[in-house]
Amino acid sequence: MVEPTESEDLVEIDRFIDAMITIRKEIDQVANGDFTVENSPLRHAPHTASAVVSSDWARQYPREQAAFPVHHLKQDKYFPPVGRIDGAAGDRNLICSCPPLSEFED
Repeated sequence: MVEPTESEDLVEIDRFIDAMITIRKEIDQVANGDFTVENSPLRHAPHTASAVVSSDWARQYPREQAAFPVHHLKQDKYFPPVGRIDGAAGDRNLICSCPPLSEFED
């Protein structure tokens, strides 16, 4: 559940609403058969800068939709350094990066 608070100004709330409307339109594109679920912009989000500028673009949707799904992002866009992360796989396959306990023994 999303609940705007007094700490968010109207501009930020409007940006959030625009994002939700855009996501709904992308859902409608899948429902209308424009894209399959597996090849939809939502499934491949977030799009990194290197993915968008790569000459190897094999997605069913245009690069512009991937890079700038909301029009005002052309002015000020943050490109994430990594694409989608499989958090569920990480949760199932934990890797401890802690030093071994032997390093803490006297």
